[in-house]
Order: sequence, then C-alpha cells, then structure tokens
Amino acid sequence: MIRIDQIWLAVEPMDMRAGTETALSRVVQVFGAAQPHHAHVFANRRANRLKVRVHDGIGGWLAVRRLHQGRFTWPGVDTATR
Repeated sequence: MIRIDQIWLAVEPMDMRAGTETALSRVVQVFGAAQPHHAHVFANRRANRLKVRVHDGIGGWLAVRRLHQGRFTWPGVDTATR
C-alpha cells in the first residue's frame, strides 16, 4: 500500500500527454518540491482526465483516470469551454 499524508490539487490544467518526468517537473514548478508521501493531482483543461503523481519516499508513481462521460468538478477550470 502507498502511504499518502497530503494531497495537493493543481488548479491550472496540465497536458495529459506528460509522462513521469514532465509531471515531476510540473510538481516542482507548481509546488516547489516533490515531498515524500504527498500526492499531486492535475486535470486537463476539459476536466475529464486526471493525473495523480505520488512520491512514495523511494520514487514516483503516476496514475491516470479518464471519464468517458461528464467532467470532474475542478476549481479554476475555464467554464466557458463547457
């Protein structure tokens, strides 16, 4: 089991083509550093995909979730595109 002590939510959209290294650089850019046992959650502009990057103390994990219908409720996502 991966321990997660804090979850950080990025309100600016991220390109979902980003891989693990790009996601890590985005975490450092947005949050300052990748802390152990912290999860960083990103959405795309349409808020129908999520990427979660978790630092488990040894390395990083990247998980992706895509909705086939609807959107995630997301702060900061441009509502004019809906």
